[in-house]
Amino acid sequence: MTVRKLRAVLTAIFLGTAVMGGTALVMAAPAQAATVSAKVGPLLKEAQSLISAKNYSAAKVKLNEAEAAASTPDDHAIINQFKNLIAVSSADPNTPQGAKAKFAQDYNAGKFKDVIADADYLRKQGAFDAQSQLIVGQAYYKAGDFTGCVKYAKTLAGSDTGLELQARCAYEIGDDVTQRAALESLVARSGKPEYWKLLLKLAERSKGLSDHNTLDVNRIRYIVGAIETKDDYTLLSQLALQLTFAAEAQTYIEKGVAAKILNDDRSTRLLNLAKTQSAANAANEAKALAAATAAPMGDDLVKVGENMIGEGKAKDAIGVIQNGLKKPLKDAANGQMRLGQAYLAAGQKSDAQAAFAKVKTPEKDALLAHLWSLASRK
Repeated sequence: MTVRKLRAVLTAIFLGTAVMGGTALVMAAPAQAATVSAKVGPLLKEAQSLISAKNYSAAKVKLNEAEAAASTPDDHAIINQFKNLIAVSSADPNTPQGAKAKFAQDYNAGKFKDVIADADYLRKQGAFDAQSQLIVGQAYYKAGDFTGCVKYAKTLAGSDTGLELQARCAYEIGDDVTQRAALESLVARSGKPEYWKLLLKLAERSKGLSDHNTLDVNRIRYIVGAIETKDDYTLLSQLALQLTFAAEAQTYIEKGVAAKILNDDRSTRLLNLAKTQSAANAANEAKALAAATAAPMGDDLVKVGENMIGEGKAKDAIGVIQNGLKKPLKDAANGQMRLGQAYLAAGQKSDAQAAFAKVKTPEKDALLAHLWSLASRK
């Protein structure tokens, strides 16, 4: 995904959930009730004409006269309606209705810095509701104040839209830490594939990732339902083949074929290669297991176990990997990660999370283990 496409996805997610709407800017003149008193009626008609002419100060004077002459509940009710009409029509920020009107007018006019300032009026009038808060966040973004947007969005982190805004604005200023935290929260809250796609794209940008780490990113993408294109399936299958996990690669290719995504000659050749190598690995598995068991280091046992996961033998793989962890390891983090992967494939989610939690270093492996743990909560 290019930078342009990533920005577009982030923008689409947020703008699709918070739009202006809802604030009435047009209010019809209040209908005078039949019971309005004789003294009040003419004054209200004069006020209505003045409002139409946008002479709001004079209209207020007439309403004050009407209020002094009012003698019935209906008189007072209609006078209050006229007051509300003036507040909205004049966008008087010192009234609840006027503050909302000014807020909407400024947003619709593209005066986004004014929209941000309008929030203070809404707060003072007790009219700063959830939708208004999100619109202020939009205004920060549209005004190009991404640093302010990140700071403001953290006050909205209790909502999905607030977290989306936080991730989007953090992306604009290259704040990967804040972006990752927001996306992780979104993933933990909902597990939606669109959030996973963004989180995993961010993970792929991490420094120093090995091919094995990249395979893990794509394995997680597959598990959480965030894999969908031909390139996604092909990359995942090729990485698995490259690292000799042919049975796993065969599964991915067959899934892509069944979904009618992989349907070209190249995919057919890739599937045939995966089948051939998978058969060879299966025929050699007992020998490989014996050699790994006899080896002084445990890394070969971990690799045999990882291959068994791809063969659908997750429960057997757990024991094999555990035996590998009892020996010295060149890559202890990988061993712990594979144990977690085996537990997850076997449906033992709590054990998987405990295994992933033990991966503390190096940083890139700790990140991948954390993503695996998040995926295990799906």
